[in-house]
Amino acid sequence: MTDIQTTCNDIAENFLALKTSAPAIQGAVEKCKESIQSGNKIMFCGNGGSASQSQHLVAELVGRYKLDRPAMNALALTVDSSILTAVGNDYGYADVFCRQVEGVGRTGDVLFGLSTSGNSENVVRAFERAKKMGITTIAMTGAEPGRMEIADITITVPSKVSNHIQEMHIAIGHWICGEVEDYFYGK
Repeated sequence: MTDIQTTCNDIAENFLALKTSAPAIQGAVEKCKESIQSGNKIMFCGNGGSASQSQHLVAELVGRYKLDRPAMNALALTVDSSILTAVGNDYGYADVFCRQVEGVGRTGDVLFGLSTSGNSENVVRAFERAKKMGITTIAMTGAEPGRMEIADITITVPSKVSNHIQEMHIAIGHWICGEVEDYFYGK
């Protein structure tokens, strides 16, 4: 059993090392600002905990993060059970996100894919489709980006442990949401 002090130290070390990803994170912020400025949208996808985080970050953009302001155009590709089950049944689970990108994605949009392994087939396929459509792809992965390295921007975090990767992903996502919100609606 790991004690709380060791766990806290591990988490703190991960976050201190995260500053090496600052250029990629800032690049993601800029692409999101460009997309919203142009009247486009920001989409998110992932599996399991990454699906939950996708939904959480969309809620920050559509609802509010820190400021009372108009909703921003964002969509989680993880929430429509009818689409997920129909596409999963008819085409296979590997296509559940790329079919949605094909249907609702437009040139100038941004697609975030979250994956602790960097190898989620359905996210990789969504990136492949998005790139063909002129949609900016942003991967959020662990220390090893895996196949998601095909993204236009890859944000890797300094861990190979799923829960620590997810801790950093949500913090990065919050920071991105805050920067985008402040750019458009800050005082």
